[in-house]
Amino acid sequence: MTATSTQDLLSHAWFGIIGLMLLLYVVTDGFDLGVGILSLFRSKQDDRDLMIQSIGHVWDANETWLVALGGALFGAFPLAYSMLMTQLYVPVMVLIASFMMRGASIEFRHVAHGSKVFWDRVFGLGSLLAALSQGLILGEVISGLVPGIESSIFVVITAIGVASGYSLLGATWLVKKTSGQLQGSARRSAALAVCTTVFAAILVSLGTLYFSPVGLSQWQDSGVLHVLIVLGMLSALTFVYVLYALYTGGEHSPFAAACLLFTLSFAGLAISLFPWLVPGKLSIAAAASNSSTLTFMLLGIGTVLPIMLGYNFYQYHLFRGKVVLVKH
Repeated sequence: MTATSTQDLLSHAWFGIIGLMLLLYVVTDGFDLGVGILSLFRSKQDDRDLMIQSIGHVWDANETWLVALGGALFGAFPLAYSMLMTQLYVPVMVLIASFMMRGASIEFRHVAHGSKVFWDRVFGLGSLLAALSQGLILGEVISGLVPGIESSIFVVITAIGVASGYSLLGATWLVKKTSGQLQGSARRSAALAVCTTVFAAILVSLGTLYFSPVGLSQWQDSGVLHVLIVLGMLSALTFVYVLYALYTGGEHSPFAAACLLFTLSFAGLAISLFPWLVPGKLSIAAAASNSSTLTFMLLGIGTVLPIMLGYNFYQYHLFRGKVVLVKH
């Protein structure tokens, strides 16, 4: 095997690893961000207590995937890390500030005397800002960091779509973890969110063809197009199943289907943009570190990744089942 082919193999492997970590982050932290967003629309303190309690044992561990993702991107694709951090400084700083708001509000609300409304609103606002800033970052990357009014509109639609998608994950999580009136409200929220999410996904897909420097060329490849058609059909079936599961009283299946919908959408986006990290500006090959660095990091992630996966699976297994309101 030549040095060039080894470098390509390693860089593509790291593209896949980073994609996996991004997907795991989006799904896991996505639902607890969604719960935070939905808490903004609940007026009863008991409802907000139960919502936050439903994610209380997992929300901070979910964010470790983002930390690992940042480290992996810095080591495996330093040029992409540099470009993205430079061009997207403001939304990244807003994202970090929103995480600080969420963490501080959860801790302070536990020791708050009297009303917890203020800290609950800080938590909800932090969750919304985190979702919107992630959507802005996604939109900027898809559009190749190209400025302009049309690109800005596309980025805003992407941000709304991400916030809606996280609300879908959060609502279906509450369907799974709660019961009674709160569960019924979560079902209605999930039904609305899945419709707005799919509509936004369609707009983003069309926008990718128009705004992304490489989207159209990828879709013109017959092999890629056939895969995307299959993913689109599976996504449509999953969308219908989410609504079916919600209206037939499913408790675990809506959340599982929502996660599948995110996975299919993520796969379609990755295929549409491959082999670019920043479409039209920075490819995987151009951004990758040398073979020695990628190999060393591969040995490290081979040790760390199974531990992270095992811990996450264990905590979800340990805290499975419905949550019951505990008064502090």
